[in-house]
Amino acid sequence: MSTVLLEQLPIKIFADGADREGITELYRKPFIRGLTTNPTLMRKAGINGYESFAKSVLKVVKDKPISFEVFSDEFPEMRRQARKISGWQSNVYVKIPITNTRGDSAVPLIQDLANEGVRLNVTAILTRAQVEAVAAVLNPDAPAVVSVFAGRIADTGIDPTPIMRDSLHMVRSLPAAELLWASVREVLNIFQAAECGCHIVTVPHDILAKVIKLGGMGLADLSLDTVQMFHRDALVAGYSL
Repeated sequence: MSTVLLEQLPIKIFADGADREGITELYRKPFIRGLTTNPTLMRKAGINGYESFAKSVLKVVKDKPISFEVFSDEFPEMRRQARKISGWQSNVYVKIPITNTRGDSAVPLIQDLANEGVRLNVTAILTRAQVEAVAAVLNPDAPAVVSVFAGRIADTGIDPTPIMRDSLHMVRSLPAAELLWASVREVLNIFQAAECGCHIVTVPHDILAKVIKLGGMGLADLSLDTVQMFHRDALVAGYSL
């Protein structure tokens, strides 16, 4: 797929990952409008030093938004971490989970940080009620991202599209807020997010590679490519009958 076509999609594509080399490469691509990561991705990538990793990334990522997440389970410490992360660079958004691990709502903290002007990315949202609660406390003048995990909703067998459309309606009264379709599972989700009217979709590095290769390919061409793959792999494996 031509990256020009990706640039023309009516949605911002954010790269989601913790591979420093991948972040650096994707940051330079015009169709990538921002970046995100989280503690789980960082752990899988073998990151040991949270702050040192973040600051090394910020030496490269200067003029596109990037989100880093707090990792405390206690709200006072979340607040301290959020303020510290926010101060690292002007393009940094702070990810705040919608609850802590005990299910206690982070909405009061979100409200306080929003009123302080902290750029927020409220994460791990899966219900309409959560979106409504967040939208009610965001500062209309402070940039914020409302991340609804559409992919995880779909994992339960529920179509996330109606929830995403309802969520978009809820944030429309907030001029500085954007709705983000999170936890993309396949290339199709990018186009679903765009069709819903979401402002942002976060896409893992491996799916970005897939959409660049396959997005928009004719199905007959893809059929031939698939047959060639099977044949090539059989030859490489040395199979015989």
